[in-house]
Amino acid sequence: MDLFSLEGKKAIVTGAGSGLGCSIAVGLAQARAEVAILDVMPDIVDKARELSQQGGRFHGIRADLLDRESLKTGFEEAAVKLGGVDILVNNAGMQVRGAAEDIEISAWDRLIELNVTAVFELSQLAARKMKDSGGGKIINVASMLSFFGGYRCSPYAASKGAVAQLTKAFSNEWAGMGIQVNAIAPGYMDTPLNTAIINDSKRNEEITLRIPAHRWGKTEDLIGTVIFLASQASDYVTGAVIPIDGGYLGR
Repeated sequence: MDLFSLEGKKAIVTGAGSGLGCSIAVGLAQARAEVAILDVMPDIVDKARELSQQGGRFHGIRADLLDRESLKTGFEEAAVKLGGVDILVNNAGMQVRGAAEDIEISAWDRLIELNVTAVFELSQLAARKMKDSGGGKIINVASMLSFFGGYRCSPYAASKGAVAQLTKAFSNEWAGMGIQVNAIAPGYMDTPLNTAIINDSKRNEEITLRIPAHRWGKTEDLIGTVIFLASQASDYVTGAVIPIDGGYLGR
């Protein structure tokens, strides 16, 4: 349907070299967007070339979002290669696990820099361009821990709570400019980020029993919602945090 088409749209997806970010980037390309994938991985250009050979238009941009100069340079390079920015997906993130009293403050600093500060700055950079061009879509990746405190991952929980609140605050300021800011909140996803929980048979069983869909999420489960939020179909949806969790929150 044309309502969901991203034909001619220019998208930037961070942390898109693998996992959820890569699936999101591929989904946007399938909806006919041209996509720049930003990642710290050294072979991100080769990854973009590989994805392009499978179908779609991709540009690989190497950027370290923990380095503020690299972040700005990477964003601007992506915007130039695309010829503009209509869609930004703030997917890049990291996890720190451990007892709250034992987590090093240096680990907290790195996680907050990537999961919150980079989201703030990239959104600023994108919003300035979107404001000049008449609008756009910013999609943040929140979490179940935007709603819950979690267990043995306090820095991550704090960061994802911040992402949810940033989403609402940005929306309040930018919706009138034609910029819709929303977030997706993936449930328990079968990705490397959750390896520790997946390998903990007791914790894995507890989580699975609570999910009405009776399974953990897959990366492709996010694509439909992201396309919706990136398209004109969601032009009157803004400031929302949408769970993609197999029903976990409702249990």
